[in-house]
Amino acid sequence: MIPRFASLAGRSCQTLRNMQQIVTLSTLAEPKMIIVSTVGEKKNVGLIELHRPKALNALCSELMDEVSAHVKNFNEDKSIGAIVITGSDKAFAAGADIMEMMDKQFADIYTGQFLSNWSEVAKSKKPVIAAVKGFCLGGGCEFAMMCDIIYAAENAHFGQPEIKIGTIPGAGGTQRLTRAVGKSLAMEMCLTGERINAYEAQQAGLVSKIFPTEKVVNEAIKLGERIATQSPLIVQMAKEAVNSAYELSLKDGLQFERRLFHTTFATKDRKEGMTAFAEKRSPLWQSE
Repeated sequence: MIPRFASLAGRSCQTLRNMQQIVTLSTLAEPKMIIVSTVGEKKNVGLIELHRPKALNALCSELMDEVSAHVKNFNEDKSIGAIVITGSDKAFAAGADIMEMMDKQFADIYTGQFLSNWSEVAKSKKPVIAAVKGFCLGGGCEFAMMCDIIYAAENAHFGQPEIKIGTIPGAGGTQRLTRAVGKSLAMEMCLTGERINAYEAQQAGLVSKIFPTEKVVNEAIKLGERIATQSPLIVQMAKEAVNSAYELSLKDGLQFERRLFHTTFATKDRKEGMTAFAEKRSPLWQSE
C-alpha cells in the first residue's frame, strides 16, 4: 500500500493534470445536437457544427450545453489553436428555441438564470470563428456575435426579430450589436426586427469577410489554421487586448495594451519570435 501511494506522489503535477484531462475527454457525453471534429491539415482546428435541421438549428438549452462542453474541451486541448462554429446551408441558427421559452414564466426565467449557459463561447481563451450561412437571427445572431470573428456566406441574413414576438434580445443583441454596427442601425434592427444581408453586415462592421456559401466553412477553417500557427500564449494575450477595447476608455485601453505588450517580453515566445525573424526561419513556439 505504501509503495503505491509513493508512486502516485512521485508523479509530476503535469502528469496528473494530463490523466485528469484524459478522464474528462473519455467521460464527455456524445453530443446529440452538434457534430464535433478536428479539422485542418494538422488537425489543429476544432469544428462544431450545429445540427438541428428540422428546427433550423434553433438554440435550445441542451444544444447550448453541448456547445459549452465542447468549447471547454477544445480550450483544454493544447493541440487546438482555434475553434470554428457553423450551421447548415439554410441556417446558422434561426434563433433561440421559442417552443422551449413559450410557456415559461418570469419566476422560471429569473430564478433559473435562463441563457446563462450561453456564455462559454464568449469566455473562450482560444479564438472562435463563426462561419455563417443562411439565417442568423435572434439568438443565432447573438451567438455569432459571441464569437471573435464572423465569416459570412453570400446567402447569410442577420437580424434581431425579438420585437415581433413581444420580447427583446436577451443574450447580447442590444449590446454587442450596438458596439459592432453603431447605435442607429442597431436601434433600427431591434425596434423593427428587420434583417440585413451579408453585404450590409460587412459594410456595417458586423462581418469580416464574405464567401460563396460552399466555401465559407473551409475559409473559416483556413483562418483558424493561420491563427493556430502563432504562439498560443500570445494569441490569447492579443485576443484579451482587443476585447478590452469594448470595456475600457481609450486611455485605460491603451495602458492595458501597453502593459500586455510589456508582458510579452517576459515570455520565451517573444524572444523566439524576434530571433526567428532575424534568422529568417519559422519560429518554434513554446507557449512560455
